[in-house]
Amino acid sequence: MGRAFITVTDELHDYVVAHGTPPGDLERDLVAETLRATGGASRMQIEPEYAALLTMLTRLVNARHAVEVGTFTGMSSLAIGRGLADGGRLVCFDISAEYTAIAQRYWQRAGLDDRIELRLGPAAEGLAALPAEPHLDLAFIDADKEGYAAYWDALVPRMRAGGMLIVDNVLWSGHVLDEKPKDTSTAALIAFNAKAAADDRVDVVMLPFSDGVTLARKR
Repeated sequence: MGRAFITVTDELHDYVVAHGTPPGDLERDLVAETLRATGGASRMQIEPEYAALLTMLTRLVNARHAVEVGTFTGMSSLAIGRGLADGGRLVCFDISAEYTAIAQRYWQRAGLDDRIELRLGPAAEGLAALPAEPHLDLAFIDADKEGYAAYWDALVPRMRAGGMLIVDNVLWSGHVLDEKPKDTSTAALIAFNAKAAADDRVDVVMLPFSDGVTLARKR
């Protein structure tokens, strides 16, 4: 059954942002600094409405133990950190000391540096070092697409019942429809999306939001 979706113009995007929880001065400063510091790579930063969604989801699951795979300059970690329950903690995995140095300054400005921990290095190794028992309330995956399947395999067993995984870029600008993927990232996402949809340990919904977001609730 086909559905018609609205094309989100710049004007409509501004309307969406204006009719949700607005970004504050801190977020606006981070957007501006990310653009100055990273140039074209700034497109990896999540949008203001995406940050508001992450905060809401973190609060809805009453997250105390959260993990992020792929931090960049820190917008998503700020959003999750702000949504953590009292005493909550977020562990961030990333490989870039340069980009995450920006994130760390903004965590400090937000008063969240005591609840966010950065672990530099390959995420697959870092996730494998986490306690094996189901204890995570929330996980956000937004890193190298070729690694998504491995991150999923490491995280799903560590999620508690009712915990939520959030996976970014699952539509990949529509390239997941390519019958003959021209690059490894597209091929990896196509395979990952099939893997997540078939995983009977979770309930899954894929949203046509931003560049595609998968929400998965551990059964």
